[in-house]
Amino acid sequence: MSSIIKFENVSLNFGGVNALTEVSFEVSENSLFSIIGPNGAGKTSIFNCISGIYRPTKGNVEIFNEDIKNLKPDAIANLGVSRTFQNIELFENMTTLDNILIGAHRHIKYGSVSGLLFTKKARQEEEKARKIAEDVIDFLEIEEYRYSFILSLPYGIQKRIELGRALAMQPKVLLLDEPAAGMNNEETEDIARFILDIHEELGITVVLIDHDMNMVMDIATEVVVMDFGKKLFDGSPQDATKDVSVIEAYLGVSD
Repeated sequence: MSSIIKFENVSLNFGGVNALTEVSFEVSENSLFSIIGPNGAGKTSIFNCISGIYRPTKGNVEIFNEDIKNLKPDAIANLGVSRTFQNIELFENMTTLDNILIGAHRHIKYGSVSGLLFTKKARQEEEKARKIAEDVIDFLEIEEYRYSFILSLPYGIQKRIELGRALAMQPKVLLLDEPAAGMNNEETEDIARFILDIHEELGITVVLIDHDMNMVMDIATEVVVMDFGKKLFDGSPQDATKDVSVIEAYLGVSD
């Protein structure tokens, strides 16, 4: 199976702080790949290197066999990469539909003149984006919140809408940063189900960061375990639970 993302000896330094130290791994096509570890382990730094927010101090990152070190975040998004964020980054005074339409905006292809005059081409492109957004709304079962303003919605639904905005970009690779953070058990089960559906039904490669070990072990196909910016483990979720270094650093050692 081919690799979609290649991390090759990546180090990331901020002054005297080493956020990542010679981290290497590969994300296979159609995998549900998870990056886990304690707070400050470097998980989000990995996402920021993949999405172009950070440039590695050393090493290479490739997406679809393309070196991305000179690419800006929008160019990386155009390769087919979308992401969610650990903290909700929705527009609170806009509706669910409007927020998801922002994700679909990448697929709109018409100029400023066509937009100003709202030509046939502009109308067709807007209808295409609306269809993408409506399909996402149906897929994530948030139809009843379609016209609701974000600030009036429960936290769990907001997290689902943020997932929907990323999904509306129709990515080949979906980066999910703590999608279940702050959720209760029922909400966590719901979001895990949707992540599985995205992976299995839509065929999207998913890279997941989360602290919920039960969820990760239930749905992930591959796991990288991080600790203080270094990779401790790379392999199956089942093997991760048996690895001594993982147990000591993340799962804890029983007396």
